[in-house]
Amino acid sequence: MCDAYTPAGEPIPTNKRFNAAKVFGHPDVVAEEPWYGIEQEYTLLQKDINWPLGWPVGGYPGPQGPYYCGVGADKALGRDIVNSHYKACLYAGINISGINGEVMPGQWEFQVGPCVGIYSGDQLWMARYILERITEIAGVVLSFDPKPIKGDWNGAGAHANYSTKSMRNDGGIDVIKKAIEKLGKRHGEHIAAYGEGNERRLTGRHETADINTFSWGVANRGASIRVGRDTEKEGKGYFEDRRPASNMDPYVVTSMIAETTILWKP
Repeated sequence: MCDAYTPAGEPIPTNKRFNAAKVFGHPDVVAEEPWYGIEQEYTLLQKDINWPLGWPVGGYPGPQGPYYCGVGADKALGRDIVNSHYKACLYAGINISGINGEVMPGQWEFQVGPCVGIYSGDQLWMARYILERITEIAGVVLSFDPKPIKGDWNGAGAHANYSTKSMRNDGGIDVIKKAIEKLGKRHGEHIAAYGEGNERRLTGRHETADINTFSWGVANRGASIRVGRDTEKEGKGYFEDRRPASNMDPYVVTSMIAETTILWKP
């Protein structure tokens, strides 16, 4: 994996690592040791018809409900690909920490983390590349579209779980609340950088918060930011930014969260 630059030495437009490295290299950010765990959702599609794997051609499977973390040939569609990807990531030294079948059939998720700072983006990009290679071998198309199927089907996101040293230490819940308040003040800027087509996903339905409204809550999947019950109970820990789309750039999202919560002074 490498950075790309123009002949003049400027980072090319898609080299988002360059600016992220500046944020993560800032002494204040380094001191806080930001940890990330990214939940990468994706959809497997049949090659010639761009329709989810295992779905009847021109038709739909039964409604959502039994597919999330499901087992069985009629519920877990494409597990061979998912397991192969998991093993390949482990072999490659990626800090992959889990996989699960998602709410929509043919949709899956893997988690990368915890990773410190810039390494979250490095590892997620490599994990995506490996997944592309494995789906290619299987003759299946990989989609990171945040809402591949219209209607009453869940979209695909890339939830970012985040903590700093201050949040993980005793009394960290107060630091978390201040960080969430700052994120709320820059909601529009974050949404603009959190992936393309996200307005199709963030509707306030299907476990999302409305794209125009910032909210947070404990154990609330319908909020922009979710704080876990354990974090509330222990008074320290981490929180989850549920807004990023599945096609987000992890360098942009992780560095922006660090910048807003650590460096930005409202």
